[in-house]
Amino acid sequence: MADPRVENPAYHRFAFRLAERGFVTFAPQNPYIGGTRFRQVLRKAQPLGLTLWSFIVRQHEVITDWLAAQPFVDPRRLAFYGLSYGGKTAMRVPVLVDHYCLSICSADFNEWIWKNVSARAPYSYLWTGEYDMPEFNLGNTFNYAELSWLICPRPFMVERGHDDGVAPDEWVAYEYAKTRRHYVKLGLGERTEIEFFDGPHTIHGVGTFEFLHRHLIWPKP
Repeated sequence: MADPRVENPAYHRFAFRLAERGFVTFAPQNPYIGGTRFRQVLRKAQPLGLTLWSFIVRQHEVITDWLAAQPFVDPRRLAFYGLSYGGKTAMRVPVLVDHYCLSICSADFNEWIWKNVSARAPYSYLWTGEYDMPEFNLGNTFNYAELSWLICPRPFMVERGHDDGVAPDEWVAYEYAKTRRHYVKLGLGERTEIEFFDGPHTIHGVGTFEFLHRHLIWPKP
């Protein structure tokens, strides 16, 4: 995502493209890498009352503390923009890491409970090898709308491709409507938006770039 020589069909060098616009970009690798190996870490963590997010949150606390200490970084304007599993991170980590002033969830926003438990929907995790997805007591606590409420009043955006197989547009729009209503009822409607685009599970980098320029108060090139 940051190497200008590599055109990945999902990431489209978006960190590099944002750097060209004058943003400081930092692209850490979260622990979800290596096939099933990170899932084995999760299984070992669960008897200790931990999840993969226990490590990821601490990782981002350290990262943002370090970034905030750099002389070329404004600690009040640290934003998170994640794709796919990074989109999952965009829903969870900014809730707990105060350094992040806004969050963008790309290619992941969903009706999350249905995504985990449906035995009928072909995109449900019941039909995939991603056995790490169910989270304890999720159905009684937070769906994605409720997670976005915890990000509020900070700006929050969803980037959604019509052909993204994580869910149908209708389910994404259904869940996001609750996010939108929450912001509007608080008089903060200008701080949230969703962009639908004609494409697959990928960074689009159009409306989201505009969102970053507007809310980070950074001039466009």
